[in-house]
Amino acid sequence: MPFSVCMRDCYDTCAMISELKDGKLRVRGNPEHPITAGFLCPKGALLPKWFHAEDRLKRPLVRTGERGSGEFRETSWEEAITLVAKKLMEAIEKYGSESVLVYQYAGDRGVVNYAFPLRLFHYLNTAMLDYGVCDRAGQKALKDVYGTAVGLDPEELKNQKLLVYWGINAFWTNLHGFTFAKKHGLEIWTVDVVKTETAKRSDRFFQIRPDTDVLLALGAAKIIIEEELYDKDFVRENVYGFEEFKNYVKTLSLDYVSTETGLSVEEIGTFAREFAEKRGVIHIGYGFQRSLAGGEAVRAISILPALVGHRFGFIYDMKTIDKSYAEGAFLRTKPAKRIPQVKLAEYLERGEIKFIYIYNSNPLASLPNQNRLRKALEESDVFIVTHDIFLTDTALYSDVVLPANTFFERLDIAEGYYHRYVALNEPVARLYGKSNSEVTRLLARVLDIKNPYLYESDEEVIRKILELNGLSWEEIKAKGFVKIPEKPRKWETPSGKIEFYSQRAVERGLSPFPEYRKFKGNYPLRLLTPTHRMTITSQYHNTHGMIDPKLYINPTDANERGIKDGDTVEVFNEYGRVRTKAKLTEDLPRGVVLLYKAFWPALLGWNANFLTTDKTVEEYGNGSAYHSTWVDVRRV
Repeated sequence: MPFSVCMRDCYDTCAMISELKDGKLRVRGNPEHPITAGFLCPKGALLPKWFHAEDRLKRPLVRTGERGSGEFRETSWEEAITLVAKKLMEAIEKYGSESVLVYQYAGDRGVVNYAFPLRLFHYLNTAMLDYGVCDRAGQKALKDVYGTAVGLDPEELKNQKLLVYWGINAFWTNLHGFTFAKKHGLEIWTVDVVKTETAKRSDRFFQIRPDTDVLLALGAAKIIIEEELYDKDFVRENVYGFEEFKNYVKTLSLDYVSTETGLSVEEIGTFAREFAEKRGVIHIGYGFQRSLAGGEAVRAISILPALVGHRFGFIYDMKTIDKSYAEGAFLRTKPAKRIPQVKLAEYLERGEIKFIYIYNSNPLASLPNQNRLRKALEESDVFIVTHDIFLTDTALYSDVVLPANTFFERLDIAEGYYHRYVALNEPVARLYGKSNSEVTRLLARVLDIKNPYLYESDEEVIRKILELNGLSWEEIKAKGFVKIPEKPRKWETPSGKIEFYSQRAVERGLSPFPEYRKFKGNYPLRLLTPTHRMTITSQYHNTHGMIDPKLYINPTDANERGIKDGDTVEVFNEYGRVRTKAKLTEDLPRGVVLLYKAFWPALLGWNANFLTTDKTVEEYGNGSAYHSTWVDVRRV
């Protein structure tokens, strides 16, 4: 039976075994995999439903009506690819290569399916995307302190006592990691604004207010240092700027930390002292760093594991293989113009983009400030091509829609960003559509490009990637996965040490130490938009159907507005307004409301991104600030 690997944008990257029996796909977890361990999450269990979905695209489409109207005509692959190639070259000849943007993200994380199409656009010297919607601020912050965002190998958790989930609902989004920690008997704490399912299953829960993560971390550091609970030998040998940091936190008032975070001084002390005693490891989530305060918060949090003697005592990222060969940036003849992902609407409004090729992404569901983005697309003369499995909101706004196949229909490999394994994906069957690499080769042929790198087979690319990373094609074929050996690591900072005093932050005009800053919007309620258990951003809404569009609100905030459980409410701010049902819950603190993110507006009529801000955090690489959105709510 073929080996498969779930290609979703998920920590776990589950190794699977698949088979087609009586025309129906069956999947199960590969029991040999040390992390994903032979079981699938609820989304993984429903992959056959996604694979066999009746609404999969089967033939290319050309738009005949207004953008978003759903009016298309079916056409042949030959006509569709010819039209795409023609419009692509027209844009380049009339406006220059940088008027063309390839827009892709992690809707499919197969190395080939993610990266190979970029070869064509590098060859054509087009504009490229500067990815900022996901983990950018945290990446920059960790590099400020450690020189890398790659932290602890999670298999090392079996040698630890305490794991702190900080701003991550791991029971929903990293189920295999959560199960692994439980299996090995770790004490589990959660720090979060929301009392999530993870918090409810934790040994301790520290519920804080939005943006105060940095204060809790600095307050804990102050106690650990002043009570001399830190690892003195480790800090002396491996930390740069400790004395300056010590003086910095000395001035911090624990009463102030308590007032701002909502935790008592006793709770802060318990966190600090027991964290030091148990030498805690912290899994730093992605959600809270998508805010105006996110980069500073991650910087502060990451200092705590170093204080108690960990070289890399955090979990954030585990991108450990070099995939650059698949992308082929070496084909460029001039530096790439990079367009910040969250600022797509701004570049469209300025008329800088005339052609967009979109794959592995659904920006008309996932990008913030949807009203602005849709208006920009409607008023622009941009030509849009989308390659997707389904007629998504983005596809509905496109001029040409190309049917994609699923990862069960092609060869690829995928690495995890939680664990150190690369898994093999073999084709199980062939239903509809073409892979991203197949379409790239078709376009290159129609464009009459002779460069051989644009015609390499999937297997050739995979073999080369494995070889460049010292991995074996024969081993991955036999087992379905291989582990990436960990090499000796050092801190890639200017000082060569862990930098409590960050020289890179100073170079960007920031304080050398993490700072707490208060942010206030034009409306009284802070809107959080985390992922739903049964979706991954916009994926699966159309096939699984198990979504939750309710607005979650604290009972006191609801009562002040005359809102009862189940009432229809309008949620509104300067970006837009949506209507839904209210759900009262004590799981949220006062002043905070919650909508799950990125459902399909084409199916629901709206999603949370009709309200979210498209501001970016420039000092942290134009990272997104979705969770720095403020709204108000009224009963309808």
